[in-house]
Amino acid sequence: MRRSMFLLVALAASLAGLPVQAEPPCHGKFPNPFTDICWKYVFPISIGPLKVDMGMEDAGDEVPLICTCPAPPPLFVRIGLGVGFWEPARVAEVVRTPFCSTLLGGVRLGSLPAPAGGNTHASENEDAFYHVHWYVYPLLAWMNLLTELSCVTPESFDLLYLTEFDPLWEDDELAFLINPEAALFANTAAQAACAADCAAASAGFPIDSLFWCAGCQGSMYPVDGNVKHHTGGVDSSLLLVQRMAAKLHRQFIARDTSSRDAMCMPLPLPILRKTQYKTQILYPTPYPANAQPFGRVTMPYGAGREYPVKGEDWAYLIWRKKACCAF
Repeated sequence: MRRSMFLLVALAASLAGLPVQAEPPCHGKFPNPFTDICWKYVFPISIGPLKVDMGMEDAGDEVPLICTCPAPPPLFVRIGLGVGFWEPARVAEVVRTPFCSTLLGGVRLGSLPAPAGGNTHASENEDAFYHVHWYVYPLLAWMNLLTELSCVTPESFDLLYLTEFDPLWEDDELAFLINPEAALFANTAAQAACAADCAAASAGFPIDSLFWCAGCQGSMYPVDGNVKHHTGGVDSSLLLVQRMAAKLHRQFIARDTSSRDAMCMPLPLPILRKTQYKTQILYPTPYPANAQPFGRVTMPYGAGREYPVKGEDWAYLIWRKKACCAF
């Protein structure tokens, strides 16, 4: 008996000396739809040439007053009014810890093996890697706003994309498989043009024709989670939000919702139209005073929105321009 007790005590002591692997951090907060959302950015709302802008910025095609869409027999054609507005439709999370959800209060969505994210700070090189989660977040339907319009898509909350399951998000060479045009823009002249995109985005909206640029955040390529020139968490996370939007368009998951051609139904759009989107930071510190077009300089709203431990992951509300034919 004494021998057995001695062995148990010795085993417990040896196990106590083993290093315990702590779970990586995961923090978050549920957004408050009343205080954390900049609701005035539903504007401008337009019906044909008539527009109520409330001083908000706008982009995209002007909608016609009268529009038509195909209909099943015996009508064949339906006549409606052209309507345009901005809808808070998606949320993007940019996180270090695989499967960590800041939007859902810091819960883990899974425990499968996946590369961890983070950033390195060295005198000769600063880079970063983050995972991105893309959610369907139909706030207009939840808040029962504009739901009388036929163009409000009847969606429900859903997790649309996890980069932890996507090997193309981890490797530059694999990402080249769906974005081979990246080779055309790996030169000084193409990257220098991104300065014009930065200036345009900071003054209004980015330049859609410079689709390889992410405005003041840098280059859209490679379309993966590797940031080669990490200067700060807010800029890097916004860059990855733009890359994820470009990736989802290339994979025909995201659609064109802002052009005249897409007024009857969303259409495939393999090249990202940057002027279709705005972002608003929800976590770690909400910024309800403004929504920013893709590529805009992050000052002043980026100040104080990165801090140790709980402030190193981000969540952004994605505003999407909607043009539709309302019946």
